[in-house]
Amino acid sequence: MDKKKIAVPLVCHGHSRPVVDLFYSPITPDGFFLISASKDSSPMLRNGETGDWIGTFEGHKGAVWSCCLDTNALRAASASADFSAKVWDALTGDVLHSFEHKHIVRACSFSELQVMHNTLKIYVFNCCVRVCFWILPFEFMIIEKPKRADTHLLLTGGMEKILRIFDLNRPDAPPREVDRSPGSVRTVAWLHSDQTILSTCTDMGGVRLWDVRSGEIVQTLETKSPVTSAEVSQDGRYITTADGSTVKFWDANHFGLVKSYNMPCTIESASLEPKYGNKFVAGGEDMWVRFFDFHTGNEIACNKGHHGPVHCVRFSPGGESYASGSEDGTIRIWQTGPVTNDDTETLTANGTIGKVKVTADEVSRKIEGFHIADEGKMKEKEEAAN
Repeated sequence: MDKKKIAVPLVCHGHSRPVVDLFYSPITPDGFFLISASKDSSPMLRNGETGDWIGTFEGHKGAVWSCCLDTNALRAASASADFSAKVWDALTGDVLHSFEHKHIVRACSFSELQVMHNTLKIYVFNCCVRVCFWILPFEFMIIEKPKRADTHLLLTGGMEKILRIFDLNRPDAPPREVDRSPGSVRTVAWLHSDQTILSTCTDMGGVRLWDVRSGEIVQTLETKSPVTSAEVSQDGRYITTADGSTVKFWDANHFGLVKSYNMPCTIESASLEPKYGNKFVAGGEDMWVRFFDFHTGNEIACNKGHHGPVHCVRFSPGGESYASGSEDGTIRIWQTGPVTNDDTETLTANGTIGKVKVTADEVSRKIEGFHIADEGKMKEKEEAAN
């Protein structure tokens, strides 16, 4: 009789208190990256493929509830109970901007679209010029300013019941405010090419969709319980929500309910596989990370290992793995295997997982110049997390 294989995740230590939010960057020329928010006040940046620790952003004085990376993974943002949202240089760990609020900030999100900036390029050409009877060599230059893409808006929300939009190109300018949220804000996201804002509340059900230009709610997706997790799919087709013991999938353009599945326990977070959208993962109070078929709702795998409720789950940008963050202070990265669009071929998280090999060049840009925390301090954090 064959012995049943057990899923063995990559376990990432370092946080000394619960991990409450996770965010994967898109795939960049340097690979992809994972940032985590924790009640220990210190967001951490990791290699998204291996889970290897790159650096810790130090500067908050309260629990960090939310975190994100921009499209190029060059900047990070965090929302904290110290009444501030901070923007960080993801290469050095330095604080670029600190936006003060009047109460706890629960959520933050970089805009999807990018503005174009000019960077200088010089082209040198050689030619010949006839002067009287002589032909002389001549060198001239053309100066061109090609454009560089950069995310430029940061959205925040929290206990003040106000959505704020900060222009990162004018950080000293007052933010644009949308102050009609019916309750304290728990999650925020952008969709429809930054023309619409999604928000949920900590103390009431529903997902509210705001028109950015008018500042008005244009649609409410009704739920019975407060929505603890809301994610816009990578292709912009679906909104994935977790409320109570239910995971729902909504049409992000027409706002209809596409699918709704009852879970075996109260779920805190859910995430849809980004490449083909045929699987999803969910985690919650029972400490297990469950893997499901999107079309049928059938459970494919149940991964055990956390020693506390699972607060957040997120798929990697290519769908080959997903991460979970827990009350136990650890992050676990679970492999799904090769991603396929063939629904008859089951993706499974079962099977022993070896550490993925990467070259040092893939993360050198992130590590180089980063403020590496003291080894003793990291050891203390790991011991506390254990």
